[in-house]
Amino acid sequence: MAADEIIHQSVRLRIMAALNSLERREALEFTRLKAIVDATDGNLGAHIDTLAKAGYIDVEKLFVGRRPRTRVKATSIGRRAFRGHVAFLRKILDEAEQPVKRGQRRTRQRPL
Repeated sequence: MAADEIIHQSVRLRIMAALNSLERREALEFTRLKAIVDATDGNLGAHIDTLAKAGYIDVEKLFVGRRPRTRVKATSIGRRAFRGHVAFLRKILDEAEQPVKRGQRRTRQRPL
């Protein structure tokens, strides 16, 4: 089990966490997602592009009247990748919480 280098970046991790908390077909408006992850328009846009290119999210751009509306949702591939990355992080945390017995040294099974 390894880290997902696309999701591992902190803003992208927060984006995927927010999207994975939704029902499968539900999407978040760009402005709402921006508030949740506390990012600027440009920063969020760049991270959304990265996640979309990886196939982890779908981006829907509409116009309501003359105003643009961008909606983002996680794909099944993205949800699977997020679950895998969360499992990777949980394993690290679980290993860190294991008590070390007297006389033993903590060893890493594989480099992070």
